[in-house]
Amino acid sequence: MRRALLAVTGLAAGTTLLVVLKGAPETTPVAGLAAPERPPVVPAPSGPAPGPTPTGGTGSSRPSPTATPAADERSTPAPTRSARTPTARATTAVPAPKRTTATPKAATRRTVTGPVVGNEYGNVQVQVVVSGTRIVDVKALELPEETAESDRRSASVNSRYSGPDGQAVQRQSASLDTVSGATATSDAYRQSLQAAIDAARG
Repeated sequence: MRRALLAVTGLAAGTTLLVVLKGAPETTPVAGLAAPERPPVVPAPSGPAPGPTPTGGTGSSRPSPTATPAADERSTPAPTRSARTPTARATTAVPAPKRTTATPKAATRRTVTGPVVGNEYGNVQVQVVVSGTRIVDVKALELPEETAESDRRSASVNSRYSGPDGQAVQRQSASLDTVSGATATSDAYRQSLQAAIDAARG
């Protein structure tokens, strides 16, 4: 009985497996496809890379390749030193002194009268006009005129010494030339003029 049951069970299982295999689509067995051959991976050596074979030995006559600098070392120019620009020192600005355009004061103009100086022909008195210390005009206030001869001599002295263009203004002093024929009047004129100049400049 057991054998018959096992036979039936085995037959049913075989039939079911056959039906399943026939109903599945045909597939190419994976194991049948040849995998592409890959080159074997060689592990990198763990030690330092061998250097170039030194030349001059007995083992090889080939010269070792000359070591060339790296591309970065060839293309990178050497750093150039930039010239230092001298830093300008800060200077404290000193304000320029203000120019005062002071108007020069006008020279003081004064009129000084000399003393009366007498001689045998009459009296002589001279007046001087100064601007600052400069003589600008001389005037005879009194001259001998008692006679015609005295009047003539006095006119010669006055025209020679007096006025803004006279000898006294030109020389800026009482050092005047003696008028010919009027020595006494010339001396009296110079004395009064010198006293007036001293008073004006004193």
